[in-house]
Amino acid sequence: MQFSVSINQQQAHPIITLKDKLTGCSAEIYAFGGLLNGWKIPLKGKVQQCVDGFASVADARKNMANSFKSAKLSPFVCRMRKGSYEFNNQSYTVHKHYLEANAIHGLIFDAPFAIKTHEATNTAASVALEYHYQQSDQGYPFNYSITIIWKLEAGNKLSATTLVSHENKIAIPYADGWHPYFTLGGKVNSYTLKFNSNTQVEFDAELLPTGKKKKDTRFLKGMVLNDIFLDNSFELNPNEPGKCTLSNKNLTLTIEPDASYPILQVYTPMHRKSIALENLSGAPDNFNNGMGLLLLKPKQVYTFSTYYTIGVK
Repeated sequence: MQFSVSINQQQAHPIITLKDKLTGCSAEIYAFGGLLNGWKIPLKGKVQQCVDGFASVADARKNMANSFKSAKLSPFVCRMRKGSYEFNNQSYTVHKHYLEANAIHGLIFDAPFAIKTHEATNTAASVALEYHYQQSDQGYPFNYSITIIWKLEAGNKLSATTLVSHENKIAIPYADGWHPYFTLGGKVNSYTLKFNSNTQVEFDAELLPTGKKKKDTRFLKGMVLNDIFLDNSFELNPNEPGKCTLSNKNLTLTIEPDASYPILQVYTPMHRKSIALENLSGAPDNFNNGMGLLLLKPKQVYTFSTYYTIGVK
């Protein structure tokens, strides 16, 4: 078969490698957090790492909250003001993790996912990871189940599909997203970023939405990231594909979310060695501002998908 799945059980949590044996392209998935820790492709006789990941599972366990590299954002995304919200006339405060005054990046970024299934064929390699959230944080007392399916296909194509369901008696508030850091080699200063949005969500000094939006057309035709620092949310144009491309002289990364991810969050870390391109189902703090907040009905399966392709120039 052209594709393979291998599982390393030598660390505290399994490491799954999906590989295209014909080309050498591979994706490294951690069961810890269900995260994408590596994506290697052949480039000019060498191997290019396209994901800024962790050195090991131990490194991820120790340092996840310092960078949230490739973290699964669930059941809320980005920042939540003071970690508090109201739902059905009750007040809740989450306790998981705070950055200064605000809760950040959900509740399951360090969850121990279990391998549900894995498969290798002549056309793809995939793994399904599952986790059952059981009211581990008093600020979110709603059980739910989440499955993450990573799939590698020919042509350096990788997809992430998230399935969410629950059996509470009422609809529950929810937002979904990813926090991957991508690298194409070298500093991001030479990268060109392009995506279909002309609207930025206005943030206050705490990087929380003010409720206003502002016009921002810089990235419609593509812009070199030299001297551009971003930690912003953009509304993808609803009548166009939510396509985003990141490119340098050697490679082009194409990100194509489905309609479940209408927000693109972009963050350029100070080290400039990678860039976070985050597909989100709603805006930051949407448990309070309602921007894209979902109410998941009991016993229904909700799907969130995004697709990545790396092209060699």
